[in-house]
Amino acid sequence: MPKLTFLGHACFLLEDEGKETLLFDPFLQENPQAPLPPDQVKADYILLSHAHFDHRGQAYAIARAGKGMIITTADIAEDAAEQGLNSHGLNIGGKFNFPFGWVKCTQALHSAGIAGGVPCGFVVNYSGKNIYFAGDTGLFSDMKLIGELNPLEIALLPIGDNYTMGIDDAVIAASYLQARTVIPYHYNTWPLIAADPQEFKDKVEAKTGSSCVIIAPGKSYSY
Repeated sequence: MPKLTFLGHACFLLEDEGKETLLFDPFLQENPQAPLPPDQVKADYILLSHAHFDHRGQAYAIARAGKGMIITTADIAEDAAEQGLNSHGLNIGGKFNFPFGWVKCTQALHSAGIAGGVPCGFVVNYSGKNIYFAGDTGLFSDMKLIGELNPLEIALLPIGDNYTMGIDDAVIAASYLQARTVIPYHYNTWPLIAADPQEFKDKVEAKTGSSCVIIAPGKSYSY
């Protein structure tokens, strides 16, 4: 049974018995929510949505220590390769098959954190089920297409406002995506992105057909 562990802010660890482990946006060193230091986190694949410090975080160090592959946009992948790391670059709309399943790169409305780059999200097919990790993004109507083209088991959505969607826009995103389960992230790391996940849960379950699961940092959700 796949297990998703929240490591604070926007970092998730996805694992299943007998399968490769995936790590999303591993900001751990200076993350006040992080339940583990980076040297205790290992992954076969590290997915990076963009290069801001609170997302790229310790991705390169974790990849180097464990010989993992970084999956990200073409510009960050090139930067990682120049530093001797194993990387695979995607561009928006592109999909590639990996041993664990496949990854499709989706658009995100944000800034990239690297010159000439673009931010992204991902749809990940893992253990036969699709998970959408939105990255840092505002609301956009093509989220409807993401859900239509890739029926989703889980949608991971930022709710902290200021730099990303806030709660109300994220509820609309959930209605577009139509995932079975929605999980919030990117909130309460700092006062600037304070948000109430219970408010988000209540609104998602009142206004959409999805359930909402709140995962505390260090805790896991099996599906």
